[in-house]
Amino acid sequence: MNGIITKAIGGLYTVEASEGIYECKARGIFRKKQISPVCGDNVEILIEKDGSCVINEIYPRKSVLIRPPLANLDILGFVCATCEPKPNLLLLDKFIVIAEYKKITPIIVFTKIDKQSSKEYSDIYKKAGIQVYEVDNLSGDGAQAVKAALQGKLSAFTGNTGVGKSSLLNNMFPQLELATNEISKKLGRGKHTTRHVELYKLDGGGYIADTPGFSSFDTNRYDIIFKDELADCFIEFRDYTDKCKFPNCSHTKEKGCAVINAVKEGKIAQSRFDSYAEMYEQAKQLKEWEFKNE
Repeated sequence: MNGIITKAIGGLYTVEASEGIYECKARGIFRKKQISPVCGDNVEILIEKDGSCVINEIYPRKSVLIRPPLANLDILGFVCATCEPKPNLLLLDKFIVIAEYKKITPIIVFTKIDKQSSKEYSDIYKKAGIQVYEVDNLSGDGAQAVKAALQGKLSAFTGNTGVGKSSLLNNMFPQLELATNEISKKLGRGKHTTRHVELYKLDGGGYIADTPGFSSFDTNRYDIIFKDELADCFIEFRDYTDKCKFPNCSHTKEKGCAVINAVKEGKIAQSRFDSYAEMYEQAKQLKEWEFKNE
């Protein structure tokens, strides 16, 4: 049977198939190949003669994240408050770059719009071609638009403490709060200290991941992006990178750089370019040969 892994704890995997839900172990061959099954994996399972279930095959992944371990994400949502705390645009841009690099669609949800307008920030990302949503978590206004974007997709959300991620998820999926509370009571932990990933099936199709979150961010812990690959992870740069005067343009300081000209003309936001320049300087420190065998 084929199915999707919806929970993974301590070497046991919950697989949802059309025939039912099965608790499975993974074949030893995966360990030898240094492959670990993760939530979101599409797998083939077999029922052994003794009635136990095993994961027999992991089908090719279109994307995979290391922390939290998730495969085949369609959407990665970043929840940002307009204030209290003020958005950290560099951190946000780093997350978006990882999503783009992994071929996962990024979306941004601005909260606390009852306290301060999100226009200053939302304009930056709308101009970049990224889907932006604005939600009032007190009234729930805007939450349904986000929910509609998730239908039929495998999605996960992240956001710093205090930005209203939990309120957003509860406005969209009241049943999710019940599920996480039940898990937390069993584990004896607070409801916001989830230590494993679990997928919840949505009524209209698709899944949303309840994750332990994305910790304070070192991009290299999620994937290695070398300097020559970075510009392509900035969506709005793509219209300009092949129009530069020099073919090996770094898009940081060269004369005749079409990206820099687009920034000067207001076609690319200054904050996005500043994030790129800082990330490029960091990427320059990476030595490709050091990562060859990893």
